[in-house]
Amino acid sequence: MLHGGYFDASLEEIDPAVAEALAGELGRQRDQIELIASENLVSRASLEAIGSVIVNKTVEGLPGRRYYGGAEFADAVERLAVERAKELFGAAHANVQPHSGSQANLAVFAAFLEPGDVVVSMDLSMGGHLSHGSPVNISGRWMRAYHYGVDATTGRIDLDATARLVRQVRPRLIICGGSAYPRAVDFAAFREIADEVGAVLLADIAHVAGLVAAGLHPDPVPHAHVTTATTYKNLRGVRGGLILTGDAELGRRIDAAVFPGVQGSVILNAVAAKAVCLGEALRPEFASWAAAVLANARAMADTLIARGFDVVTGGTDTPIVLVDLRSRDVTGKDAQELLERAGFTVNKNTVPGETRPPWVASGIRLGSSAGTTRGFGVDEFRWIAGRIADVLDGADERLVERIRGEVSELCARFPIYPERHRSGRLDVEPVSRREPR
Repeated sequence: MLHGGYFDASLEEIDPAVAEALAGELGRQRDQIELIASENLVSRASLEAIGSVIVNKTVEGLPGRRYYGGAEFADAVERLAVERAKELFGAAHANVQPHSGSQANLAVFAAFLEPGDVVVSMDLSMGGHLSHGSPVNISGRWMRAYHYGVDATTGRIDLDATARLVRQVRPRLIICGGSAYPRAVDFAAFREIADEVGAVLLADIAHVAGLVAAGLHPDPVPHAHVTTATTYKNLRGVRGGLILTGDAELGRRIDAAVFPGVQGSVILNAVAAKAVCLGEALRPEFASWAAAVLANARAMADTLIARGFDVVTGGTDTPIVLVDLRSRDVTGKDAQELLERAGFTVNKNTVPGETRPPWVASGIRLGSSAGTTRGFGVDEFRWIAGRIADVLDGADERLVERIRGEVSELCARFPIYPERHRSGRLDVEPVSRREPR
């Protein structure tokens, strides 16, 4: 039998423990400055889509070719997402079903590779990603992966060394793009390298998809055989992946690799929310937001450089600022923990020439996307970078407490989400705030 209130009782009534945890997370997001480059703040419309009743529907396959019935509205939602992705990126084909960027990359592997094939990608410690052939990931366990790096002086991709490596190992797939590389990628040059050996070129733009969509970053679609992206980070949507191609013929291979290749049922509520964020990105104001993301990241980098910090590559063309802390004799792990106490959420990160293990690391990665969504501008990001420098140079608990108070004041001037509204989980408040019934 159903429990009482199954269809109409609230989360806080049915499961106050989960409600309390979600309320705590909402409070954290409201009261801290989010600088993790992989994170952003979704719109209320996206929250409503991800928490909508389409979560009850199960489908497999593509719109118009489902294995289950009752798919009329599921098809409508997915078609909206597909058409919007194609329009936004100028692609001939888009698949919006991948559950994540890593799943999107795995599907590309399945579409074009056999176990044991050779892959060339950026070294993880120099800005690459686990799903690009790391030995601890299925991509590196099933394929033979070789890695290019960056110039020891400039911190930028060494294209000449990359071309020599490709000629030597003759890969079936080359991946450009990563998770902690702050500069624009020369997709045309990578395509020339790939064509020389007959390799498939995959561009992973997870961290710059919003800038690409706004015309503020080189566009991989005309050059790469396949492009993968995520819908969070700087597309401002829920977690999920996309696969794009300018070649409709390749689209059929990609679709089959996603399902039944590496995934089963579509997460339809996520696809609905992807459609929302893609629709938002097609609006004129999105380009202004993306330009602010880039300006804010550069303001943060310039301020840290002026304070004597070693910013990898000396700046950024992306929402990412990668800071090498070895000159400060502080580890990335210690910096992450210290800054969180001061109200800044960052992540430790390896840097070129890394000598520490990745769970300690020698750097931190900062991102401007979430703060820009909140409404912070160049002045706020200069202030943020200055306070980060103060914390890392001072490491004094009284200073940390003072800055934490200043962070709270800044966050209060740029509020996110109303106190209570009826879009799913944001109508949850901590138990201590509840009025007696």
